[in-house]
Amino acid sequence: MSQGPGNTRRTGGSRGAGGSGGAGPSRDTGRSRGAGSSRGSGPSDGPGRSGGSGRSGGTGESGGYRDNRGRQRNRQAMGERRYSSSAPSQRTRRTDPARLAAFRTLRAVAEDDAYGNLVLPDHLRRLQLNRRDAGLATELAYGALRHQGTWDAVLTHCVDRPLAKIDPPVLDALRLGVHQLLAMRIPDHAAIDQTVGLTRAEIGAGPSGLVNAVLRKVMAHDLTEWLEVLTRNTDDVTRLALEGAHPTWIVRALRQALTVHGRNPAEITRLLEADNAAPQVHLVALPGLGELTSALDDGATPSTLVADAATSAGGDLRRVQEVRDGTVRVQDAGSQLVAHSVLQSAPVADGEKWLDLCAGPGGKAILLAALAAQHGAHLTANEVASHRADLVRQALAVVDPQAWTVRCADGRRITAADAGQSSGEAGFDRILVDAPCTGLGALRRRPEARWRRTPQDLADLTVLQGELLDAAVGALKPGGLLVYATCSPHAAETMVAVDDVLKAHPELNLVDTGAAVRAAALPGALDGDADPAQIHVGSRARTGEPATSENPATTGHPATTAQLWPHIHGTDAMFIAHFRKNN
Repeated sequence: MSQGPGNTRRTGGSRGAGGSGGAGPSRDTGRSRGAGSSRGSGPSDGPGRSGGSGRSGGTGESGGYRDNRGRQRNRQAMGERRYSSSAPSQRTRRTDPARLAAFRTLRAVAEDDAYGNLVLPDHLRRLQLNRRDAGLATELAYGALRHQGTWDAVLTHCVDRPLAKIDPPVLDALRLGVHQLLAMRIPDHAAIDQTVGLTRAEIGAGPSGLVNAVLRKVMAHDLTEWLEVLTRNTDDVTRLALEGAHPTWIVRALRQALTVHGRNPAEITRLLEADNAAPQVHLVALPGLGELTSALDDGATPSTLVADAATSAGGDLRRVQEVRDGTVRVQDAGSQLVAHSVLQSAPVADGEKWLDLCAGPGGKAILLAALAAQHGAHLTANEVASHRADLVRQALAVVDPQAWTVRCADGRRITAADAGQSSGEAGFDRILVDAPCTGLGALRRRPEARWRRTPQDLADLTVLQGELLDAAVGALKPGGLLVYATCSPHAAETMVAVDDVLKAHPELNLVDTGAAVRAAALPGALDGDADPAQIHVGSRARTGEPATSENPATTGHPATTAQLWPHIHGTDAMFIAHFRKNN
């Protein structure tokens, strides 16, 4: 039984020379099914595929392309089929390990409130990335986290819904894509294809169309053009915030901090750029325990700021034996200066009692413990959180256990009796209060922190800082040294905190912090414009001004504080102030 007239479906060229598939004329004169295409009881005896240059519907040697119901059979085995790269089944459904590590880092930061600099190394190890891929993953993850505010502003122009309505994993994938398109030397097609593939592999096929469409809108402009769009008709702070990828309140705070600490507020652009640059990894050899020889042989370079320190060449530091042993530590040079400066304001006497009031997770405590062991002193490392206290114990394990004790308790409850003297006046000889702070001076190392912090955090933290200082003053022996440090240059956490503690405790004197910090550094490293010392007069700081009678805290030295800067010293923006308690 033939198909009957009019049953051919499409116009165009004939599939063979056999004409119509039935006795009657075709409805469309072009494309007949060719000879042997009858839906009869069996295959035609006709020539099959020989009926012309086109694709005949005949049987040929293969037994025909249609079964006895007229359904077309596969033209070749499934394993031999070839597909267009645009076919849905052939689109990228996986991503390379570097992008996978970056994406999972962003998800951990968003979902678990994790720190990117702690999560990323774990993913690099799990995925066994080589140095090149690890570098790519680091730039992707840290870059997307640092520039999140700016990339979100770009995405707002390219998405037809509020970003809060986009599923968080999809938004993280988009941020990675935008960073590749606008801030990295990756071809646009590769950035989009890999991001879409990442979306399909880690999230699902559904959102991949959105990701593809949005990123194609993003690629319509380069970064300079996007910034022109975003900053049009904005004020100066908003422009700096978008160009420098910082929240506006932090831009205001940092510009004010430059002024308060005696620097030119026009340096704000350089400071924001330094915050967005990949930080160098600094190493320190623990005094009396570690050597830098292997690290230097592995490509590290000696520090130009601190003795017994180096700048790493990058890569997996676990390959350095001393790092694995714990006798060489990763620690910012600014933090090293804080710890070393504790010893510089007065000679160390045998048997001194030292206190690190906020020791977790142990960075400065390990350096202080090693120094205590060398000088016959004893360090009490206090940490309120039990899991962080455990980290402190792990860090200090390489030091002679006679030189340190870990105390897990609220630092605001510390007393002079906790120094544990068997005789003499109770109290600690030296106390470091490395207080919890906003961390605005360490944004290079914790890129997500800038988007987490709020002005309300500042209000809560300054109260805590004051309470910790009050407790430290009470636990300090008369004649003892109190060192206050924060990894923030914010005026409220630095100069205002100094003023407040001096007003609350007339038994304290602010001493020459600048001299102590310079003595802790390599000779000449902090000369000239790099000098971190500011003369402290009331709530004001001025460079180069002499101390005056308005400042009751001078004891034969100018009353100074010290402020380090990423764009000047290549360190975190550590603030340091030294106080002496009257006898």
